[in-house]
Amino acid sequence: MMNDFAGVSIVAALEVPYRRHAKTTTATLLGQAIAGALRRAGIDTREVDGLGVASFTLSPDHAIDIAWRAGLSVRWCMDDCQGGASGINLLQHAARAIQAGDASVIVLVSGDHFEPKDFTSLVERYNVATRDYLTPLRTGGPNPLFAMLTQRQMAARNLRREDYAALCVAQRAWASLNPQAVYREPLTVEAYLDAPMVADPLCRFDCVPVVSGANALVLTTTQRKGCADAAPGVAIRALRASYNFDHQQGDGLATGLRQIRDDLWGGAGRDPADMDVVSVYDDYPAMVLAQLDDLGFVPDGDLGSWIRQRIATREFPLNTSGGQLSAGQAGAAAGMHGLVEALTQLRHGAGARQVEGARRALVSGYGMVEYRYGMCANAVILERQDAP
Repeated sequence: MMNDFAGVSIVAALEVPYRRHAKTTTATLLGQAIAGALRRAGIDTREVDGLGVASFTLSPDHAIDIAWRAGLSVRWCMDDCQGGASGINLLQHAARAIQAGDASVIVLVSGDHFEPKDFTSLVERYNVATRDYLTPLRTGGPNPLFAMLTQRQMAARNLRREDYAALCVAQRAWASLNPQAVYREPLTVEAYLDAPMVADPLCRFDCVPVVSGANALVLTTTQRKGCADAAPGVAIRALRASYNFDHQQGDGLATGLRQIRDDLWGGAGRDPADMDVVSVYDDYPAMVLAQLDDLGFVPDGDLGSWIRQRIATREFPLNTSGGQLSAGQAGAAAGMHGLVEALTQLRHGAGARQVEGARRALVSGYGMVEYRYGMCANAVILERQDAP
Protein backbone atom coordinates (compact mmCIF):
# COMPACT_ATOMS: atom_id res chain seq x y z
CA MET A 1 0.00 0.00 0.00
CA MET A 2 1.35 3.40 -0.98
CA ASN A 3 1.88 6.01 1.72
CA ASP A 4 2.51 9.59 0.63
CA PHE A 5 3.56 10.45 4.21
CA ALA A 6 6.20 7.74 4.42
CA GLY A 7 9.06 8.28 6.85
CA VAL A 8 6.92 10.04 9.49
CA SER A 9 5.79 8.56 12.79
CA ILE A 10 3.53 10.02 15.49
CA VAL A 11 5.05 8.74 18.70
CA ALA A 12 3.15 10.50 21.49
CA ALA A 13 -0.18 12.19 22.15
CA LEU A 14 -1.29 13.94 25.31
CA GLU A 15 -4.17 16.00 26.63
CA VAL A 16 -3.84 18.39 29.54
CA PRO A 17 -7.12 17.73 31.40
CA TYR A 18 -9.89 20.08 30.35
CA ARG A 19 -11.39 22.19 33.14
CA ARG A 20 -14.13 24.75 33.57
CA HIS A 21 -13.23 27.91 35.52
CA ALA A 22 -9.54 26.98 35.59
CA LYS A 23 -7.03 29.27 37.30
CA THR A 24 -4.25 29.26 34.72
CA THR A 25 -3.01 30.90 31.53
CA THR A 26 -2.90 29.79 27.91
CA ALA A 27 0.91 29.79 27.89
CA THR A 28 0.97 27.60 31.00
CA LEU A 29 -1.41 25.07 29.43
CA LEU A 30 0.62 24.92 26.22
CA GLY A 31 3.84 24.49 28.21
CA GLN A 32 2.31 21.64 30.23
CA ALA A 33 1.19 19.90 27.05
CA ILE A 34 4.63 20.19 25.43
CA ALA A 35 6.45 18.91 28.52
CA GLY A 36 4.00 16.05 29.04
CA ALA A 37 4.08 14.89 25.44
CA LEU A 38 7.89 14.93 25.30
CA ARG A 39 8.07 13.05 28.58
CA ARG A 40 5.68 10.44 27.21
CA ALA A 41 7.80 10.14 24.07
CA GLY A 42 11.06 9.96 26.02
CA ILE A 43 12.49 12.88 24.07
CA ASP A 44 14.62 15.65 25.55
CA THR A 45 13.80 19.26 24.69
CA ARG A 46 17.29 19.56 23.13
CA GLU A 47 16.25 17.08 20.44
CA VAL A 48 13.19 19.07 19.36
CA ASP A 49 13.78 21.11 16.23
CA GLY A 50 10.21 21.91 15.22
CA LEU A 51 7.16 23.47 16.90
CA GLY A 52 3.62 24.18 15.69
CA VAL A 53 1.07 26.07 17.80
CA ALA A 54 -2.66 26.72 17.47
CA SER A 55 -4.41 29.07 19.90
CA PHE A 56 -7.02 31.83 19.96
CA THR A 57 -5.93 33.42 23.24
CA LEU A 58 -2.13 33.27 23.10
CA SER A 59 -1.91 36.80 21.66
CA PRO A 60 0.20 38.88 21.79
CA ASP A 61 2.56 35.89 21.94
CA HIS A 62 3.15 33.50 19.03
CA ALA A 63 4.65 30.07 18.45
CA ILE A 64 8.20 31.38 18.72
CA ASP A 65 7.41 32.86 22.14
CA ILE A 66 6.18 29.46 23.32
CA ALA A 67 9.34 27.86 21.91
CA TRP A 68 11.41 30.29 23.96
CA ARG A 69 9.38 29.68 27.12
CA ALA A 70 9.76 25.90 26.65
CA GLY A 71 13.51 26.14 26.07
CA LEU A 72 13.31 24.97 22.46
CA SER A 73 15.71 25.95 19.68
CA VAL A 74 13.92 25.06 16.44
CA ARG A 75 14.51 25.02 12.69
CA TRP A 76 10.79 24.86 11.82
CA CYS A 77 8.11 26.98 13.51
CA MET A 78 4.44 27.48 12.61
CA ASP A 79 1.43 29.39 13.93
CA ASP A 80 -2.00 28.11 12.92
CA CYS A 81 -5.40 29.76 13.25
CA GLN A 82 -7.74 27.37 11.43
CA GLY A 83 -9.88 26.54 14.48
CA GLY A 84 -11.47 23.11 14.26
CA ALA A 85 -9.27 22.23 11.29
CA SER A 86 -6.05 23.38 12.96
CA GLY A 87 -4.91 20.04 14.36
CA ILE A 88 -4.95 18.23 11.03
CA ASN A 89 -3.60 21.31 9.26
CA LEU A 90 -0.60 21.40 11.62
CA LEU A 91 -0.16 17.65 11.20
CA GLN A 92 -0.03 17.97 7.41
CA HIS A 93 2.60 20.71 7.43
CA ALA A 94 4.69 19.07 10.15
CA ALA A 95 4.76 15.73 8.34
CA ARG A 96 5.86 17.44 5.13
CA ALA A 97 8.56 19.33 7.04
CA ILE A 98 9.97 16.06 8.36
CA GLN A 99 9.88 14.51 4.89
CA ALA A 100 11.70 17.54 3.49
CA GLY A 101 14.38 17.39 6.17
CA ASP A 102 13.41 20.74 7.68
CA ALA A 103 13.05 19.08 11.10
CA SER A 104 13.31 15.62 12.62
CA VAL A 105 11.38 15.97 15.91
CA ILE A 106 8.32 18.22 15.92
CA VAL A 107 5.92 19.02 18.73
CA LEU A 108 2.44 20.22 17.81
CA VAL A 109 0.44 21.89 20.56
CA SER A 110 -2.95 23.59 20.73
CA GLY A 111 -4.98 25.06 23.54
CA ASP A 112 -6.72 27.98 25.17
CA HIS A 113 -7.74 29.40 28.51
CA PHE A 114 -10.85 31.51 28.42
CA GLU A 115 -11.86 34.20 30.83
CA PRO A 116 -15.45 35.38 30.19
CA LYS A 117 -14.15 38.49 28.41
CA ASP A 118 -11.91 36.36 26.18
CA PHE A 119 -14.80 34.26 24.92
CA THR A 120 -16.99 37.30 24.37
CA SER A 121 -14.24 38.97 22.34
CA LEU A 122 -13.68 35.82 20.28
CA VAL A 123 -17.36 35.45 19.44
CA GLU A 124 -17.88 39.12 18.59
CA ARG A 125 -14.67 39.63 16.60
CA TYR A 126 -14.11 36.18 15.14
CA ASN A 127 -13.39 37.69 11.72
CA VAL A 128 -14.33 40.79 9.74
CA ALA A 129 -17.59 39.28 8.48
CA THR A 130 -18.68 38.41 12.01
CA ARG A 131 -17.61 41.77 13.40
CA ASP A 132 -19.30 43.83 10.69
CA TYR A 133 -22.44 41.82 9.86
CA LEU A 134 -23.35 39.50 12.74
CA THR A 135 -22.21 41.20 15.94
CA PRO A 136 -24.32 44.35 15.25
CA LEU A 137 -27.37 42.04 15.08
CA ARG A 138 -26.52 40.68 18.55
CA THR A 139 -26.84 37.12 17.30
CA GLY A 140 -24.86 35.75 20.26
CA GLY A 141 -22.31 33.77 18.29
CA PRO A 142 -22.61 30.66 16.12
CA ASN A 143 -25.57 29.01 17.92
CA PRO A 144 -28.29 30.69 15.80
CA LEU A 145 -26.41 29.91 12.57
CA PHE A 146 -26.20 26.22 13.41
CA ALA A 147 -29.77 26.19 14.73
CA MET A 148 -30.96 27.25 11.27
CA LEU A 149 -28.67 24.69 9.65
CA THR A 150 -30.04 21.98 11.95
CA GLN A 151 -33.58 22.95 11.00
CA ARG A 152 -32.68 22.51 7.32
CA GLN A 153 -31.01 19.16 8.01
CA MET A 154 -34.06 17.92 9.92
CA ALA A 155 -36.34 18.81 7.04
CA ALA A 156 -34.05 17.50 4.29
CA ARG A 157 -33.15 14.20 6.01
CA ASN A 158 -36.37 13.50 7.91
CA LEU A 159 -34.69 13.73 11.32
CA ARG A 160 -36.24 14.39 14.73
CA ARG A 161 -34.82 15.88 17.90
CA GLU A 162 -34.79 12.33 19.28
CA ASP A 163 -32.18 11.45 16.66
CA TYR A 164 -29.83 14.20 17.80
CA ALA A 165 -30.55 13.17 21.37
CA ALA A 166 -29.41 9.62 20.62
CA LEU A 167 -26.07 10.92 19.35
CA CYS A 168 -25.51 13.11 22.42
CA VAL A 169 -26.51 10.28 24.78
CA ALA A 170 -24.12 7.86 23.06
CA GLN A 171 -21.21 10.29 23.30
CA ARG A 172 -21.98 10.91 26.97
CA ALA A 173 -21.85 7.14 27.53
CA TRP A 174 -18.35 7.10 26.01
CA ALA A 175 -17.44 10.11 28.18
CA SER A 176 -18.48 8.22 31.31
CA LEU A 177 -15.49 5.94 30.62
CA ASN A 178 -13.08 8.85 30.11
CA PRO A 179 -11.73 10.21 33.40
CA GLN A 180 -10.67 13.44 31.67
CA ALA A 181 -14.09 14.30 30.22
CA VAL A 182 -15.64 17.35 31.86
CA TYR A 183 -19.18 15.91 31.75
CA ARG A 184 -19.39 12.24 32.70
CA GLU A 185 -22.74 11.93 34.46
CA PRO A 186 -25.37 9.84 32.60
CA LEU A 187 -27.55 11.56 30.01
CA THR A 188 -30.90 10.22 28.83
CA VAL A 189 -33.02 11.04 25.80
CA GLU A 190 -35.68 12.36 28.16
CA ALA A 191 -33.22 14.71 29.88
CA TYR A 192 -32.05 15.95 26.48
CA LEU A 193 -35.60 16.67 25.31
CA ASP A 194 -36.42 18.48 28.57
CA ALA A 195 -33.25 20.63 28.53
CA PRO A 196 -33.51 24.40 28.10
CA MET A 197 -33.55 25.65 24.51
CA VAL A 198 -30.63 27.78 23.37
CA ALA A 199 -31.77 28.43 19.79
CA ASP A 200 -34.56 26.24 18.48
CA PRO A 201 -34.02 23.31 17.85
CA LEU A 202 -30.69 23.40 19.73
CA CYS A 203 -30.82 22.72 23.45
CA ARG A 204 -28.07 22.98 26.02
CA PHE A 205 -26.72 19.52 25.20
CA ASP A 206 -26.28 20.41 21.51
CA CYS A 207 -23.80 23.17 22.32
CA VAL A 208 -20.21 22.45 23.35
CA PRO A 209 -19.23 23.55 26.87
CA VAL A 210 -16.38 26.07 26.89
CA VAL A 211 -13.39 24.84 28.91
CA SER A 212 -9.67 25.45 29.27
CA GLY A 213 -7.11 22.86 28.21
CA ALA A 214 -4.43 21.83 25.75
CA ASN A 215 -3.37 18.94 23.52
CA ALA A 216 -0.05 17.92 22.02
CA LEU A 217 1.43 15.47 19.52
CA VAL A 218 5.04 14.48 18.88
CA LEU A 219 6.18 13.55 15.37
CA THR A 220 9.55 12.10 14.42
CA THR A 221 11.22 10.31 11.55
CA THR A 222 10.38 6.61 11.52
CA GLN A 223 14.08 5.82 11.81
CA ARG A 224 14.30 7.34 15.28
CA LYS A 225 14.40 4.79 18.11
CA GLY A 226 14.19 4.91 21.87
CA CYS A 227 10.66 6.14 22.56
CA ALA A 228 9.86 5.78 26.28
CA ASP A 229 6.34 4.57 25.49
CA ALA A 230 6.52 0.95 24.34
CA ALA A 231 3.47 1.27 22.09
CA PRO A 232 4.20 1.40 18.37
CA GLY A 233 4.14 4.65 16.43
CA VAL A 234 1.26 5.69 14.22
CA ALA A 235 1.53 6.40 10.50
CA ILE A 236 -0.40 8.90 8.40
CA ARG A 237 -1.92 6.86 5.57
CA ALA A 238 -3.74 9.71 3.85
CA LEU A 239 -4.59 13.34 4.59
CA ARG A 240 -6.70 15.68 2.49
CA ALA A 241 -8.10 19.18 2.97
CA SER A 242 -10.68 21.48 1.38
CA TYR A 243 -11.05 25.19 2.02
CA ASN A 244 -13.91 27.45 0.85
CA PHE A 245 -15.47 24.65 -1.18
CA ASP A 246 -18.83 26.46 -1.56
CA HIS A 247 -17.80 30.08 -0.87
CA GLN A 248 -20.69 30.39 1.62
CA GLN A 249 -23.22 29.90 -1.18
CA GLY A 250 -24.43 26.38 -0.33
CA ASP A 251 -27.10 25.23 2.08
CA GLY A 252 -24.61 24.07 4.72
CA LEU A 253 -25.80 20.47 4.60
CA ALA A 254 -22.57 19.36 2.91
CA THR A 255 -19.00 20.12 3.92
CA GLY A 256 -15.75 20.22 2.00
CA LEU A 257 -15.20 16.59 3.06
CA ARG A 258 -17.54 15.46 0.32
CA GLN A 259 -15.19 17.00 -2.22
CA ILE A 260 -12.11 15.13 -0.93
CA ARG A 261 -13.72 11.83 0.14
CA ASP A 262 -12.77 9.64 -2.81
CA ASP A 263 -9.22 10.93 -2.95
CA LEU A 264 -8.82 10.39 0.79
CA TRP A 265 -9.97 6.77 0.78
CA GLY A 266 -8.12 6.03 -2.44
CA GLY A 267 -4.90 7.51 -1.05
CA ALA A 268 -5.12 5.27 2.00
CA GLY A 269 -6.16 2.15 0.12
CA ARG A 270 -8.96 1.77 2.66
CA ASP A 271 -12.70 2.39 2.93
CA PRO A 272 -15.04 3.38 5.78
CA ALA A 273 -15.64 -0.23 6.82
CA ASP A 274 -11.91 -0.60 7.61
CA MET A 275 -11.96 2.04 10.36
CA ASP A 276 -11.85 0.82 13.96
CA VAL A 277 -12.21 4.28 15.51
CA VAL A 278 -13.73 7.49 14.15
CA SER A 279 -13.25 10.98 15.64
CA VAL A 280 -15.44 13.55 13.90
CA TYR A 281 -15.32 17.22 14.83
CA ASP A 282 -18.47 17.72 16.90
CA ASP A 283 -19.14 21.39 17.49
CA TYR A 284 -22.85 20.57 16.92
CA PRO A 285 -24.62 17.21 16.38
CA ALA A 286 -25.81 18.30 12.93
CA MET A 287 -22.20 18.72 11.82
CA VAL A 288 -21.29 15.25 13.08
CA LEU A 289 -23.98 13.79 10.84
CA ALA A 290 -23.03 15.98 7.88
CA GLN A 291 -19.39 14.90 8.07
CA LEU A 292 -20.18 11.20 8.51
CA ASP A 293 -22.45 11.37 5.48
CA ASP A 294 -19.90 13.29 3.41
CA LEU A 295 -17.18 10.77 4.28
CA GLY A 296 -19.25 7.81 3.12
CA PHE A 297 -20.08 6.19 6.44
CA VAL A 298 -23.83 6.23 5.71
CA PRO A 299 -24.01 4.31 2.42
CA ASP A 300 -27.80 4.49 1.93
CA GLY A 301 -28.08 8.08 3.15
CA ASP A 302 -30.69 7.18 5.79
CA LEU A 303 -29.22 9.13 8.68
CA GLY A 304 -32.07 8.43 11.09
CA SER A 305 -31.85 4.66 10.79
CA TRP A 306 -28.06 4.80 10.89
CA ILE A 307 -28.14 6.77 14.15
CA ARG A 308 -30.52 4.31 15.75
CA GLN A 309 -28.73 1.18 14.53
CA ARG A 310 -25.06 2.18 14.77
CA ILE A 311 -24.59 5.25 16.98
CA ALA A 312 -27.25 4.77 19.67
CA THR A 313 -26.09 1.18 20.18
CA ARG A 314 -22.44 2.34 20.27
CA GLU A 315 -21.70 -0.37 17.72
CA PHE A 316 -19.99 2.38 15.75
CA PRO A 317 -16.99 3.71 17.78
CA LEU A 318 -17.68 7.42 17.26
CA ASN A 319 -15.98 10.11 19.37
CA THR A 320 -14.94 7.63 22.03
CA SER A 321 -13.59 10.37 24.32
CA GLY A 322 -17.11 11.76 24.58
CA GLY A 323 -16.21 14.33 21.95
CA GLN A 324 -16.40 18.04 22.55
CA LEU A 325 -20.07 17.72 23.47
CA SER A 326 -19.11 15.94 26.71
CA ALA A 327 -15.33 16.36 27.07
CA GLY A 328 -15.51 20.11 26.38
CA GLN A 329 -14.18 22.53 23.78
CA ALA A 330 -10.92 24.18 24.81
CA GLY A 331 -10.76 26.70 21.98
CA ALA A 332 -8.18 25.73 19.36
CA ALA A 333 -7.41 22.55 21.32
CA ALA A 334 -10.65 21.19 19.89
CA GLY A 335 -8.94 20.79 16.53
CA MET A 336 -6.48 18.35 18.12
CA HIS A 337 -8.78 16.64 20.62
CA GLY A 338 -10.00 14.03 18.14
CA LEU A 339 -6.46 13.33 16.98
CA VAL A 340 -5.25 12.72 20.54
CA GLU A 341 -8.18 10.37 21.20
CA ALA A 342 -7.62 8.41 17.98
CA LEU A 343 -3.91 8.08 18.70
CA THR A 344 -4.63 6.99 22.26
CA GLN A 345 -6.98 4.32 20.93
CA LEU A 346 -4.54 3.14 18.25
CA ARG A 347 -1.75 2.87 20.82
CA HIS A 348 -4.15 0.94 23.10
CA GLY A 349 -3.96 3.37 26.00
CA ALA A 350 -7.63 4.34 26.36
CA GLY A 351 -8.40 2.27 29.45
CA ALA A 352 -12.06 1.42 30.03
CA ARG A 353 -13.14 2.96 26.74
CA GLN A 354 -10.53 1.12 24.66
CA VAL A 355 -11.84 -0.24 21.36
CA GLU A 356 -10.49 -3.77 21.25
CA GLY A 357 -7.77 -4.34 18.68
CA ALA A 358 -8.01 -0.82 17.23
CA ARG A 359 -5.52 -0.40 14.38
CA ARG A 360 -7.01 2.18 12.03
CA ALA A 361 -8.76 5.49 12.62
CA LEU A 362 -10.27 8.39 10.76
CA VAL A 363 -10.20 11.90 12.21
CA SER A 364 -11.91 14.92 10.67
CA GLY A 365 -11.60 18.64 11.25
CA TYR A 366 -14.16 21.33 10.48
CA GLY A 367 -14.52 24.96 11.41
CA MET A 368 -13.78 28.65 10.96
CA VAL A 369 -17.29 29.95 10.33
CA GLU A 370 -17.32 32.93 7.98
CA TYR A 371 -20.80 34.37 8.35
CA ARG A 372 -22.86 31.27 7.55
CA TYR A 373 -20.82 28.04 7.47
CA GLY A 374 -17.41 26.60 8.21
CA MET A 375 -14.74 27.37 5.63
CA CYS A 376 -12.24 24.63 6.54
CA ALA A 377 -12.58 20.85 6.35
CA ASN A 378 -9.93 18.17 6.46
CA ALA A 379 -9.51 14.52 7.37
CA VAL A 380 -6.71 12.06 8.06
CA ILE A 381 -6.53 8.29 8.12
CA LEU A 382 -4.14 6.93 10.74
CA GLU A 383 -2.76 3.43 11.19
CA ARG A 384 -0.65 1.62 13.78
CA GLN A 385 2.73 0.96 12.28
CA ASP A 386 2.52 -2.71 13.20
CA ALA A 387 -0.84 -3.11 11.45
CA PRO A 388 -0.97 -5.83 8.78
